[in-house]
Order: sequence, then C-alpha cells, then structure tokens
Amino acid sequence: MSKIKYVYFCNVDKLMNKDNIILEPPHKWQLFEPINIGKCWIKNRIAMAPMGLVGMVNPDGSINRRIVDYYVERAKGGVGLIITGLTRVENEIEKLMLDGRHILPILNSIKYVTSHSELTEEVHHWGARIFVQLTAGTGRVIATLALLSGVQPVSASEVPCYWLPTLKTRAITREEIKQLVKAFGDAAEYAALAGYDGIELHGHEGYLLDQFTSSVWNLRNDEYGGSLENRLRLPIEILDEIKSRVGRDFPVVYRFGVKHFLKHYNNPGLPGEEFQEVGRDINEGVEMAKILEKAGFDALHVDAGCYDSWYMAHPPEYMPHGCLVDFAAAVKKNVSIPVITVGRLDDPFVAEKALRKGVADMVAIGRGLLADPEWPNKVRNGLFEEIRPCIGCHECFYRIIELARPLSCAVNPRTGRERVLELKPVEVKRKVIVIGGGVAGMELARVAKIRGHEVVLFEQDKELGGHLIEAGAVDFKSDIRRLKSWYERQLAKLGVDVRLNVRADTNVVLKEDPDVIVVATGSKCLIPPIPGVERPFVTNAIDVLRGRKEPGHEVVIIGAGLVGVELGIWLKQKGKNVSIVEMLPAPNVSVSHANKLYLMTMLKYLKIPIYLETKVESIEDGRVIAITPSGRIELPCDTVILCTGLTPVRDLYEQLRKIHPNVYLIGDALSPRKIRDAVWDAYYLASSL
Repeated sequence: MSKIKYVYFCNVDKLMNKDNIILEPPHKWQLFEPINIGKCWIKNRIAMAPMGLVGMVNPDGSINRRIVDYYVERAKGGVGLIITGLTRVENEIEKLMLDGRHILPILNSIKYVTSHSELTEEVHHWGARIFVQLTAGTGRVIATLALLSGVQPVSASEVPCYWLPTLKTRAITREEIKQLVKAFGDAAEYAALAGYDGIELHGHEGYLLDQFTSSVWNLRNDEYGGSLENRLRLPIEILDEIKSRVGRDFPVVYRFGVKHFLKHYNNPGLPGEEFQEVGRDINEGVEMAKILEKAGFDALHVDAGCYDSWYMAHPPEYMPHGCLVDFAAAVKKNVSIPVITVGRLDDPFVAEKALRKGVADMVAIGRGLLADPEWPNKVRNGLFEEIRPCIGCHECFYRIIELARPLSCAVNPRTGRERVLELKPVEVKRKVIVIGGGVAGMELARVAKIRGHEVVLFEQDKELGGHLIEAGAVDFKSDIRRLKSWYERQLAKLGVDVRLNVRADTNVVLKEDPDVIVVATGSKCLIPPIPGVERPFVTNAIDVLRGRKEPGHEVVIIGAGLVGVELGIWLKQKGKNVSIVEMLPAPNVSVSHANKLYLMTMLKYLKIPIYLETKVESIEDGRVIAITPSGRIELPCDTVILCTGLTPVRDLYEQLRKIHPNVYLIGDALSPRKIRDAVWDAYYLASSL
C-alpha cells in the first residue's frame, strides 16, 4: 500500500511550487507555438478535448444554436483546436435512439451540413480549427439505451455488456462492417462540406472501435480478429475510406487508450497497482501506435482506461493533474506524427511542462474549459489566478449519464447555456446584503457586483469559504482550495464589501438599509439520536477536517455518504484503522460514476470494512454497538466520527422574512446539497436581481 500512496492522492499545491515556474513570459510558452496536424495549421497547442453532447442535440440529431454558442465560447477563449463530442455516422446497426429521438449528433445525410457549417464558420472567425469526432457506436457500454430502443447491443463479438453484465451483445456481421466503413466515408464527405478542418476517430474508452481493437472484447476468428494487425483492420479500413473520399491531405486523428486498467469485466485496476492486465497494456498500446502511424493517421490522441475503469478515462479530483501524460510519453518515443495528451491538464504549469519535457506535441483540456472557457487567453496573458478551477467533481458527466440532463459545469452555470445565462448590467442599482460567505454567498456577491449592484457580505468566521474550508482540507481535494482562493480574489478584485468576524442579526442587517437580503447561512452537522453520541470521543467530519479534533488510531465512521467515504480513505492513508457503518444497502455516494468507481475501488484496495444495512445501537466507552443483517456486532474505537448529513441553518432567514419584503434563501440554507447546487442557486438569483 505505501509504495503507491502518492500515486493516488497528489497535492496539487506541490505541482505549483517554485520548481515548476517557467521564467519566460507565458505568451512565449510552447503552449502558444503553432503546430501542424497533417497540413492543417493550428495557432497553438491547446485543444478542447471531446465531450459528449447528450441532451443538447435536436431530436433529429442535428446540432443547434445552443451547441454553436457552447463551442464558439471556447474558440473566443483562445483554444487552438476544438474536437467536438462524439458524432455518429449511421443509425442502422445500433439504432441508438430514445423515444424516437437521437441522443447524440449524427452526420449521415446532407441535411445536417447546414447546421454543422454554421458551427465551423463561427469557430473559424475566432481563429480556431475544429475537428469532428466520429464514432462507430457504443457497443457493450450503452446497453441500457439499446434495450430502450428495442434492439440488442452489438460488439465485435458476443461479450457481456458493461451496465448489465447478464446481457450479451451480438457480434456485428461482415456485411455490417462494410456498411459501417461506407458510413464513415459518407460522414467524412459531409464533414468536409460543412467546413470541418479534420476528423478524429473515437477509438477510445471501450466504445465499438475500441472493442474491435482489444482482445478482451474481440474474440472473432475472421480477418477482423486474432492478431493486433487484424484487430486494427477496421479503423484502418475506415481511415482508407475517409482518405479516398476527401483526399490524403484531410487530417484524421485516432484517439485511443494505451492501457485499459482492466483486471476483468467490471473489475478495474488502479494506477500503480500490480495486476494482470486483460485489456490493452502499454506494450501493445505502443505497438498499436506504430501500426496506426504506418497506416497513415496524421496524429494520435493518447488516453487510458475504458468504461470498466472509468476513472482512468475520466480522471476525478482524486487523481493528480497530468496523471496520464506518461502514456503519451510512451507513444511519443515511438512515433513521429503529433501526439496529443490528456489527463487533468488544466493546471497551466503542468500543461506547459508536458510539452517542454517532450511527452507530447499538444495538450487536450476538457473539463477545465467547461469551468473557464477563457483558460487559453488567461494563461497567455499570465493571469493564472484569474482561472476559475475545475474541481474534478464530474458533475458535468453525472448529469449526462446518471440524470439524463444536458452537459453543464458545477462552477460555471453558463456552460451549455452561454446565450441564455449571459450576464447583463442592471438597470436599477440596488444595495444587496449577503449573509454567509460560503460558496453560495460568494457566488451571489460576485455575480451581483459584476452586474452593478452594491454588495455587502457578512461572514461570522475569520475567513470566507464555509464548507469549502473543510472540503478542501485533504490533499486529494486541493482543487477545492483553489476554488475558495479564486472566489476570495474575485471578490477583492471586484470591490465587494466583505466583513469577516461579523455575526449578522436583524439589527446589523437592517442598519445597512438594504434593498435585497440574501441569506446564505449554510448548514450544520446533523446529530443523530444515538445513545452515547454526547461522549467526548464522538466528533463530526467538519471538526476533524478543520483540525479542531484529532482522531485516534481506531476510528469508526457513521455514515457512508461521500463525506464519510472520502474521510475514511483519507484517514486510512494517514495510517488509521477505519471502519464505516451505513444504514443503507449501499454507500450513498451520489456523484459521477467515475468518481464513485474510484472511491469504491479504493475502499476495496485499502481493505476498509464497510458495514451496510447496519444501524448503530449505541456508542459506549471504547466501542460502537451495531445491528447488522447477520446480528449484533461490536466495533472497537477510540474515535467516532459522525458523517450523518447536514441540516439547514435558517433562523435568521425566518426572522428577516417577516420584517423585510425582499429576502431570499440560497445554498445549503435552502437545502444541503452539492457545490453545483449552491453555485447555481446563487447565479440564477443574482442574474435576476
């Protein structure tokens, strides 16, 4: 365990120390050197990584103004290359639709050219290039949608589906392969006609092309199975078809994972862990890169992971910035065509160092450009502290995959709603009093001030941040600290009147003669009625994370929500013996599948016992008595940490709403939820004041 401790949880602050400072002015960094992919000239080496547009397309699969605005915002922000979210080339084989509606863009008819050309033209006006990412389909990884569409999922062979392992795919036929290859050629012609500068083939993450190229899913005994060369036959046939249709000079990039991190179906490996790889390993990934270069691909977009190890394909907050660059480095040593690297590269120093070390030729940034579309321009001008940080929460994907809602961002409500949520100056300036300096209060103050209101913010603590303070206390959540610091700097820059160490009451507030009062007083720990909960060795997560209470060696955590699970892993990494007790039949971790999978895999790897469907009966000296489905147990402990949820703090709101006509409640004071909810509550309210 100790040998890979820091592989998992990296302190981002260590990545920003003086050893990483590069002395040249940022506009002279390699990030801003031009590059060619094939014969396509790109103004800098920053690419917008492809991210799915689920929930944003029109019912017929065409793109709309909302999507155009979304990409144009990033082009305006200075990105050199935009790679769109995966776009389908046909709908006859998978028939992937939901209630008769396309859930992803499709480019299989000339009727789609007009909407795509609107996108490419506007992106080009801002000096950016744009490649369309084309996909062969989803195969085993989106089986539930295939079932809802009334069809059996397809793959290279008959293999278990990811989300429903009891369901098997059917093997795609040779005739369907030919049909698929032709569809890529058709889509390429439409893409060129629409003004795209190139194509990226989506051969990553365990989607259909990846299923063909990996022996764990490709069990065929025809010319498309067996050897690595045979398994690569389909993407190479697609490449040849595209080049024959639109010319050899039209650039085509291949995106793939060098290593799958797969022990078996639905059984992922961790970075740094020793295990037998049953998917693609690094050696095969490098050989694959050589074959793809020889076949004529113009660049390689190097990633890692698959659905079964989704935290590698979509690294969560627990993984360090630049966590995947070593995979690009392995490929870069063996090919001469440009290599694009990924993996939480929104830290500009990490991104620049990747290029300077020669591990890649371009960096692709995804979620960092959702959080701040102006990332390239801010970096170029040395405005590092102005960059709104991505916090790695994956709320963007959680909404798409688990909630079937459009792409968005926890810290940037305008993502995907650029036109609708554009801030406009106020017509009538008001005095706005904000009570509470947590994330909701800070966002409300920031947006209201930008729009032109006079804003006063009261915070009873000695610093701003609220629950961000304890949320960012552990090393592997240091991006939360970055977000807190960003807000503090923004409020100072905007000239918001922030008054710390002031416990606001009705007299304090009304003395300011406010036009609007916004109560963002947050929440406090919910204390369950457990016998013995008042004992001195019983504490809560907030006090532990803020350093008010130092836990002993034998720790029992009550509650397996996100806080309890993260706290348990952190304490285990610090050498504590940890047990977790949860009343529900599964941990109540309502986050993105990538983040949750990582946490659950870490619990298993670190051997942290978690007692599910278990109720704490009492807390006694040196032990917790609990009732499990198998009977009564005793857990030894010298510390009990309550992670049993939060309850709103609304006392002041209840007083103020009776004496002032314009009082609003936001954030945890309204209902304890996620950072996204607090930020969005505040943004929507402030944009309407």
